[in-house]
Amino acid sequence: MSEHKVAPAKSTTSKDGEVQGSGAEQAIPKPSKSQLRVGRLTKAHGLKGAIKVELYTDAPERRFVPGAVFSLQVPTSSDWHGKTLELIELKFYNAQPVAFFAGVLDRSTAETLIKAILWIEHDPAEKSDEEDAWFDHQLIGLAVMRDGAKVGTISQIDHFPAQDLITVDTPTGDVLVPFVKAIVASVDIEAGTMTVTPPLGLFEEIADDVPDEAESTTGN
Repeated sequence: MSEHKVAPAKSTTSKDGEVQGSGAEQAIPKPSKSQLRVGRLTKAHGLKGAIKVELYTDAPERRFVPGAVFSLQVPTSSDWHGKTLELIELKFYNAQPVAFFAGVLDRSTAETLIKAILWIEHDPAEKSDEEDAWFDHQLIGLAVMRDGAKVGTISQIDHFPAQDLITVDTPTGDVLVPFVKAIVASVDIEAGTMTVTPPLGLFEEIADDVPDEAESTTGN
């Protein structure tokens, strides 16, 4: 589960957000539903092990507290695979968040963690405090409705630099739906539905234009 906004997104899945970065590029078993994706390590800072962080949360003061322990999403070939990091401190330099972790004491070690995605334990009962924002686990399984009829069920959410994509399982196969206000009209967690107003052709094939008989005989 990830904490994000979807179009593009940042902390929870919201139709107005700023999340960047996709975990799809790194091989790792899917995190449990009790975890949230909260950041990505981007660049070593200085010589003492500090690392710049791209935040995927709008509440770093809650997620990045001294002593917080993060699971790491890294390639299976990485020496860090299956390990965790304990935060010593998060500081801001020129508005750029920079993290200091226990055991990461020099630049060489910090550079081995670049591109690692940070996950943190999360209470599934917690609700987002943002308007029009949801956690992934709240959206998975919702019925997708169009014009009052069910067209499918949300089966997966992927996070990409430009926007987040929702995979909708339909009778004719998976359909990828951008999580943007232009398409996602509303989400009703209690009713278990997400209402969409998709462009023509997103959920159905459009037949090629067939020339009428008069046009087909022209010139004969």
